[in-house]
Amino acid sequence: AECVSGCVCPEGLFDDGKGGCVQEKDCPCSHNNQQYSPGEKITVDCNTCTCQKGDWSCTKDLCYGTCMIYGSGHYITFDGKFYDFDGSCEYVATQDFCGDKNSSGSFSIITENVPCGTTGVTCSKAIKIFLGVSSDTQCNKDYKEIQRDNGDDVKYWNRTVGLYLVIEASNGVMLIWDKKTTVFIKLTPDYKGKVCGLCGNFDDKSNNDFTTRNGLQETNALKFGNSWKQSSMCPDVTEEIKPCDVKPHRKSWAEKECSIIRSEVFKICHSKVDPTPFYEACVHDACSCDSGGDCECFCSAVAAYAQECTKAQACVFWRTPDIC
Repeated sequence: AECVSGCVCPEGLFDDGKGGCVQEKDCPCSHNNQQYSPGEKITVDCNTCTCQKGDWSCTKDLCYGTCMIYGSGHYITFDGKFYDFDGSCEYVATQDFCGDKNSSGSFSIITENVPCGTTGVTCSKAIKIFLGVSSDTQCNKDYKEIQRDNGDDVKYWNRTVGLYLVIEASNGVMLIWDKKTTVFIKLTPDYKGKVCGLCGNFDDKSNNDFTTRNGLQETNALKFGNSWKQSSMCPDVTEEIKPCDVKPHRKSWAEKECSIIRSEVFKICHSKVDPTPFYEACVHDACSCDSGGDCECFCSAVAAYAQECTKAQACVFWRTPDIC
């Protein structure tokens, strides 16, 4: 109806998003709000993607799945579901003994959760790995091996890498522990859809991760978590604990400390990994850890976000002489 002034690229050329016109072969690609030139490569999980004519062309390798348990009862499943569960008992973190009672499996990883602080939240105190014949236990800062005498033997190796103790088994199971309250469980893609427990079923769908021990789908994290306890003697968890409501005087301190996750320090990561659940988990932990180790809980919570940022190719140097 009327003329509007503006710029248009000549026939056969394309707008490059930066005010210029280019041929199709020179079109840039975008990822997480960043522009990449043709031929540039990025890493997504264990795959490499190359920018070609404005589209990404990626390798199709199958990647390890990672489940993370950290702080006072925070879980991120293999399929990326984030939830909280504060149970005081031993629970199945993940295992491949799923389905019928007699089904055979090659491993089981059990987490023993105990109260940390006076508000009732729980932290993982010991991790037990059962691999065929032998089982490993890690408690507090110790590591010991216990021999059992049934099943096939599975070879494994342990080594220390920086802050972490790494245990790698020949059946494709890897456990990484910071000797405090953070545990990463990594599985090869062969286990996709074949595992169960608090870490979910590793089938690339997060909406069915709350599958109970009897194979039912739950929507409630508490009912799901309770179904994976190892002993019927432990009480069920009946309500979600909100430590900042129990200790309101700690709330403003917790929010101030944890604001680093939402600050400029982590800006490079914000578009790659949503900081909100990590910030909320940090405030929860900083309120709850009130019997020594206040800073350790805060540091573990920030380190959990930093770890996810590193996985997303956003390296953040956040530790200083004053912070952790």
